[in-house]
Amino acid sequence: MARTRRDDADGTAPAAGGAAEEEAAGRGPVKSAERTVRILQELARPPYTFTVAQLQERTGYPRSSLHALLRTLVDLHWIEPPTPGGGYGIGAQALLTGTAYLDRDPALAPATACIEAVRDETGCTTHVARLDRGNVVYLATREASDAHRAHSRVGRYLPAHATALGKALLSERTDAELDELLPGPDLPALTERTVRTREELQVELSAARERGWALERGQNVVDTVCVGVRLEYRIPATDAISCSMPAHLASDEEVERVAAVLVRRAAELARELRAAGIR
Repeated sequence: MARTRRDDADGTAPAAGGAAEEEAAGRGPVKSAERTVRILQELARPPYTFTVAQLQERTGYPRSSLHALLRTLVDLHWIEPPTPGGGYGIGAQALLTGTAYLDRDPALAPATACIEAVRDETGCTTHVARLDRGNVVYLATREASDAHRAHSRVGRYLPAHATALGKALLSERTDAELDELLPGPDLPALTERTVRTREELQVELSAARERGWALERGQNVVDTVCVGVRLEYRIPATDAISCSMPAHLASDEEVERVAAVLVRRAAELARELRAAGIR
């Protein structure tokens, strides 16, 4: 007698062949966990609120499975109940977990004190960020006194190739390491000035290695210039600090002045972290 096809508990067919065997043996990804994380990742992207239909379009998950996962995430406070328009958004538990990542990092307090000192000395908005695959994630930001930013950058991901922070960190990597980190020969653009090819990026990374600091003009945010320096307390470096300023203020002389402050402060911070045994 033919065996009746049976869907698994989340409404989809069981994984076939080797994939199912690997999951059962604990070697492959657990489907429900992978899907849960993917939903949270989607909700962390603009516009930050999505209906079931929109999430289904983005993930491709069956509607029954998606409904079950969303109910569970709401019950556990990882996402908020749907709005009157049916939109789901990130909940308080996600914030608590993200804050724990910052709280447990022994390098962050000294790094935050460093960027505060850089902000006071340069008058620029300052950042510290960490390389995560081909992106940088912002760990702390200190705004210039005349800044009018609508929201904090902390926790935001940006493509490393489009930021001075990322270029400073990528400039230390070998070609083989860049192959693993970057999405391919064609790079996604954030503005019209973002580097779009590996060849263009290599030119900028070579310049960063020669100068000792990275520069981007309008590649991340239009009409903004940013200077970045890596923190050499780990090998290879994972963290960098940067200053951003309005383009109309970013003369060559001003960029050089800000870069000199960043290089000096980054070296001081790296020595402090190494002396404290922070790796």
